[in-house]
Amino acid sequence: MRETTHLPPVQIDIPAAWIGEDMAKHPESWLIELDPADVAELELAATGFLARSHDIGGLTQADFPLPRLAGHLAALREKLIAGIGFEVLRGLRVERYSAEMAATIFCGIGAHLGSARSQNAQGHILGHVRDIGADARDTKTRIYQTAERQTFHTDSADVVGLLCLQDAMQGGESLLVSTVTIYNEMRKRRPDLVRLLFDPIATDRRGEIPEGEKPYFEIPVLSWHAGLLTGVYQRQYIDSAQRFPDAMRLTAAHVEALDLFDGLANDPKLNLSMRLRPGDMQFVYNHSLLHDRMGFRDWPEPDKRRHMLRLWLSIPGDRPLPDCFRQRYGSIQIGDRGGIIVKGARLNVPLL
Repeated sequence: MRETTHLPPVQIDIPAAWIGEDMAKHPESWLIELDPADVAELELAATGFLARSHDIGGLTQADFPLPRLAGHLAALREKLIAGIGFEVLRGLRVERYSAEMAATIFCGIGAHLGSARSQNAQGHILGHVRDIGADARDTKTRIYQTAERQTFHTDSADVVGLLCLQDAMQGGESLLVSTVTIYNEMRKRRPDLVRLLFDPIATDRRGEIPEGEKPYFEIPVLSWHAGLLTGVYQRQYIDSAQRFPDAMRLTAAHVEALDLFDGLANDPKLNLSMRLRPGDMQFVYNHSLLHDRMGFRDWPEPDKRRHMLRLWLSIPGDRPLPDCFRQRYGSIQIGDRGGIIVKGARLNVPLL
């Protein structure tokens, strides 16, 4: 069943409905340089926490006092939920940090934005985004474990954060695009096709299956709920879900709609490309934006290879989600939802 029986307005005009080429001209709206006092405050908070505990997975906002930065992080939360939906914080001196120090600073900032969620069946709340040589064609492979282009997608949490520790030798640019802008364009060009994206399209879980659930979930690419447009998307996983005989079949019209959606996401006028430097932290709101990473060529030296830390966050004060999101988020309770929950998994922070 669809969550709604009608489409959103023909044009949705909100701050998240931005055009990439406009954003590229105004980096001051999304690229924030931390000043030395901000960086010193983060390092002091992390050093203080590690003097008391090494349980980074249990770190709370109260454990990580940020008198200077707390106000900006509260504003960032609102920017994610109701503003343009993303921001990059630049200036961490990651080349000076141990793995534990970098993880603590990143998780400490995350604790000021929301609560960390599990990213895989092992209960990892801190993910490591790097090429481990996995086969992108294997239906159990998560694409971020390869050097292949990821394609535009959303993650299974309200917000995804990345901390760049090391950049690739070539490629690996980060791309963002507004789901709302894609909808606006599709509604103008092909309203007959955009309607099909509100169908409960099957998406492969890639083997990470919560107890009692199917090996795929059925959430529309687009949902109109509580006056807001919310997107869920990963084309590769939609395509691979067709291997399950009981999954909803994609018609030729569905494929045409998905192809148009992809084509608009990949339009360089609509999307925004950026190269994250070591020390950059990028935060992206999954409900209104899609993100992507270009394929890359890595350094031959193992200690120089591209490496990002990743957080999935559930954000207090966020939008309500349709009931169908329980299939993926486990709960749709605001501030306590999202992640990949598998029976027996214990939340933990792997440092390597």
